[in-house]
Amino acid sequence: MTPEKLTYMANQIATAFARRPEDEAVAAIAEHIDAFWGPGMRAELLALAEAGAPELSPRVARAAHLIRRPQAA
Repeated sequence: MTPEKLTYMANQIATAFARRPEDEAVAAIAEHIDAFWGPGMRAELLALAEAGAPELSPRVARAAHLIRRPQAA
């Protein structure tokens, strides 16, 4: 999947939790990504977050440290 599509999808999740308090929203974003994204998508998103991709929502960027890291093969 393209970085643009992953960013778009992650930012949509952040928008869905926009009315929640900061800490609650960040946790909910991570929980949603862990529940519905496969290991490859999570790995790609984490790489974007670690690279400091400016297009990522600040809440997605903060949620990155809570997202379950895929197991190495």
